[in-house]
Amino acid sequence: MTAAERPARPSSRARRAHKPKPPLDVLEARIGHAFADRALLERALTHMSRADERVGSYQRMEFLGDRVLGLAVADLLYAALPDADEGELSRRLAGLVRRETCAAVAAAWEVGPHLVLGQGEVLGGGRRNATILADVCEAILGAIFLDAGYPAARTVVEGAFRPAEVTTAPRGRDAKSALQEWAMGRGLPIPAYAVVERAGPDHAPVFRIAVTVEGVPAGEGVGPSKRLAEQEAARAVLEREGIARAAGEDAPDSGEGA
Repeated sequence: MTAAERPARPSSRARRAHKPKPPLDVLEARIGHAFADRALLERALTHMSRADERVGSYQRMEFLGDRVLGLAVADLLYAALPDADEGELSRRLAGLVRRETCAAVAAAWEVGPHLVLGQGEVLGGGRRNATILADVCEAILGAIFLDAGYPAARTVVEGAFRPAEVTTAPRGRDAKSALQEWAMGRGLPIPAYAVVERAGPDHAPVFRIAVTVEGVPAGEGVGPSKRLAEQEAARAVLEREGIARAAGEDAPDSGEGA
């Protein structure tokens, strides 16, 4: 058989698109909930590009899960921070339920390989798309609520989002902006960020990033994206140097990724 007669070998991109999905019990173990009705989990993982109808995708569960997440985080924060006022509780809630945080949780669960996507979404990198990951995280919480009720969903939220962890700089605060404002207010150069290490598989990378500010020891942060790792690096410097309050801890959430 000549080279021209041999069938073309599928591209690496096409091979990845047809890679078998890992078993769902692996995902259930990472989430911390074994579904009595696994069809709920399957729907929570189904993007509208593969659903027969709009209601067959994760969209309705995402709507429900968004409300479940908000209630669970508020419930847990209220119990964990008995001395916090409404403003502090609101800031922490905003940081924990934001899309970047939900995407990071989904990445930690390694949801990507389990997603049911249309071919276009697969080839377009949908398994690593932060918007899809955030939506699916909320859909999974909605599915858990439907499968086993609020207590089960609250337990998963507590383990994945860790609302009880108290830090000097609230998670809802844009740490990068706070650090930059602090540096510029003292006539220092803008903080510089550099990737120290990239680990993990392509569908669930882990970045370690260092931030340097003139006259201050470098800080490091780890996250499933460069943006989130940079925020964690900035937050590490704010907390270690006691800069958080000087940078304006009570400022409203900027809406940037934490």
